[in-house]
Amino acid sequence: MTKVIAKASNNELGLLVTNAGVLSLVQDSGRYGAFNLGLTNGGPADSLAFNWANRLCGNELNCTAIEINLGGLELTAQVDCVIAVTGAPMPLTLNGQQRLLWQSFSVKAGDTIKLAYAPVGVRCYLAVAGGFVIKASFGSTATVCRESVGGLNGDKLAVNDVLPCHIMLRDDNKLKQLMLAEHQQPHYTNEVVLHTILSYQQRYFSAIEKKLFFANEYQVSKHWDRMGYRLQGRAVKADIKGILSEGICYGAVQIPADGQPIVLLNDRQTIGGYPKIGAVISTDCAKLAQLRQGDRVRFEPISMSKADNIFHLNLSRFNQTQLISL
Repeated sequence: MTKVIAKASNNELGLLVTNAGVLSLVQDSGRYGAFNLGLTNGGPADSLAFNWANRLCGNELNCTAIEINLGGLELTAQVDCVIAVTGAPMPLTLNGQQRLLWQSFSVKAGDTIKLAYAPVGVRCYLAVAGGFVIKASFGSTATVCRESVGGLNGDKLAVNDVLPCHIMLRDDNKLKQLMLAEHQQPHYTNEVVLHTILSYQQRYFSAIEKKLFFANEYQVSKHWDRMGYRLQGRAVKADIKGILSEGICYGAVQIPADGQPIVLLNDRQTIGGYPKIGAVISTDCAKLAQLRQGDRVRFEPISMSKADNIFHLNLSRFNQTQLISL
């Protein structure tokens, strides 16, 4: 049995970054209620993988974890702890020995954790039992580099950063380790369907334009990041060039002057002036965030009520899925 004391040690020991990889970020579930300050949500680009990482460690779902983009992160443990890695299939090793994703396992002080580069997908999540002990900024530890808020210092992780862990006290029993069954694990591909609710300024798009938008396939362009994904394909034409700037929701599909759709994600700006044909549901935004340049997407219309049903069905499935004790 594992007991976790909700405070960090005085000397701030935890996981030491020895290679920060392409882009590694401290994230919790996101920053909400600060749009009036111009601060966006941040949070995990793939919330499902993030939530599973925390659940495998026995954490509350809002506990702070690391989002690893593309791969390359290397850490040295300064304390004994339990970790779990979920998301894109980045090869994971502990002291050079292959370890599986989607399960928790013990790490000893002095151990080396390495994540190589994912052959498919973009992002994975490393959680530690008890969560990382990082001071919140504006109510959240989520890192948004553009705004220089969250994380250790408002920026991506760097070599020699230390991510403090909670103190863990162990009795004589074996630490509880958990696994998500393989058939329950998400599978990452290079093509997804984005269910989209027609909304916002849909009246500025003719019936023909909307039908063609849903009938055509788009590719991820070279412009993709945590702010959003710019797509390439048949241009979408609006009857208006711009609108007064207004608040933008997660998953909003903007149509700029060139007609190439932009799907806005976690680090999007808080306001914008491009017309929006609709919004992609949150479940599919997470799938989009696992794509890279050249991958393909197709939009499919969905009603608000059906989108609500999908959300609650997925939430129920997540809550009812039983983990396997190792």
